[in-house]
Amino acid sequence: MQTDHDTSQEPAPAMPLLIAAHLQDHLMSASNDLERLQRLLADACEVLMTRFHGAAATVRDLLAAGGDPPEVEPEVLQRVMEDLGVAVTALQFQDMASQLIHHTHLRLRSVADQLAREAFGDDPEGAAIVTEAPLRPNPVTQDEMDAGSVELF
Repeated sequence: MQTDHDTSQEPAPAMPLLIAAHLQDHLMSASNDLERLQRLLADACEVLMTRFHGAAATVRDLLAAGGDPPEVEPEVLQRVMEDLGVAVTALQFQDMASQLIHHTHLRLRSVADQLAREAFGDDPEGAAIVTEAPLRPNPVTQDEMDAGSVELF
């Protein structure tokens, strides 16, 4: 008989194995989606490299034109500045997005591992390994990108 002062608690009811398996599958699918997103970001880095190479080619063309200093049309300098601005913004975006993807991947993996350990128990070889969740709730606090001044990090 349990009284108001009794501190013993009944264990929480176990999650049905089928539900646990479905939840784990969904978590792993989300983790796989993050990996695909990481590949998309790699494509964005291609844009970054293209812009850097475009700016470098423009500067080479200016230097090849000669003169001391070489005469440069304002629109050419404007194009170089735009290329560099887009490249820096792309680099910042890629860095922040990669941090968020990695952080979220670790959190999903940790929850999937914990779910598997609770639902299915330890392996015959020993205790189930659970990926530790990140301690910080969010590695990136910025939630939008605008062109403007650049802070190096």
